[in-house]
Amino acid sequence: MKRSEINRIIQDGITFLNQMRFRLPPFAFWTPDDWRRKGPECREIAERRLGWDVTDFGSGDFARTGLFLFTLRNGAPENARRGEGKLYCEKIMIVRERQVTPAHFHFVKTEDIIVRGGGDLVIHLWNSDEREGVADSDVTVSVDGVLTTVPAGGAVVLKPGESVTLPQRLYHTFWAREGGGDALVGEVSLVNDDHTDNRFLAPIGRFSVIEEDAPLLHLLCNDYERYYRQQ
Repeated sequence: MKRSEINRIIQDGITFLNQMRFRLPPFAFWTPDDWRRKGPECREIAERRLGWDVTDFGSGDFARTGLFLFTLRNGAPENARRGEGKLYCEKIMIVRERQVTPAHFHFVKTEDIIVRGGGDLVIHLWNSDEREGVADSDVTVSVDGVLTTVPAGGAVVLKPGESVTLPQRLYHTFWAREGGGDALVGEVSLVNDDHTDNRFLAPIGRFSVIEEDAPLLHLLCNDYERYYRQQ
């Protein structure tokens, strides 16, 4: 992705979040120069990869295959292993109409996906098999505490205010339903680790390769090493 495209996506995202009356923490708006001046008191933000996350999953076509995320809070993987400290993660996402997040599951993380506003979210589901492929068995998930069963590859459609719990090793892919507008989607989960806990059904990249064609507007979560020296 080009940095100029990422800057535009972040600016459009801020506008959409404001329209939805969803407020971000102050560090969301720090500039690269702000980050250069920060000290060790901000280490948690960088180490836990909080903040902006814009990815096209290596597709080169963000509008069709991509996702806009902001990680608000997150524990460390060692917290999850020890069972103490911050054991949870929270994200806010903007999912565009017909913009696909590729099918994947998580080895460790269980997550709730919550539609906070905007359009409906379509989530297709598959159980995984012993070889980490897709099984042809029915899928049962909890939709706001109500057990709901769909066939393999079937969809759960969530309207604003609704949520679904996705357990470990359950393949899922999602997009905002056509005609309803972009969806504001929350995620509440166990500790998030994008480096080890994602299993994509097709081989893709979790983070985009960035072409630096413009100055940064705000740092992505994988930009911290270049601008923040107190890690």
